[in-house]
Amino acid sequence: MAKPDTRGLDRAIRETTRKLEAVRQGEMWPLTGPERRAALRALAGGSYRVMRGKSTTRADNRLESVSNAAETRLIAELTALQIERQRIVTETARAKAAKKSSGWW
Repeated sequence: MAKPDTRGLDRAIRETTRKLEAVRQGEMWPLTGPERRAALRALAGGSYRVMRGKSTTRADNRLESVSNAAETRLIAELTALQIERQRIVTETARAKAAKKSSGWW
């Protein structure tokens, strides 16, 4: 039997890892639409408060919350992809072992 075909999953894992690192560095491109809107709302509110000479603690907390939510989502997605890849590899190995043991030797 051939090796398990995990190329698509490997590519998705690499992409998700790249997105996770980008979110940890504070980049906006890996965020979903609602997350991006929430982050921009927090930035706009914070900049308004800066112009008024007031504290930006609430806006900072909202921005941090959006970042944490995106990070949590990407970690869950990465874990699911890795579990699926492991399932495919295990299934292929099990089928290969069953085929070997079913021989008449």
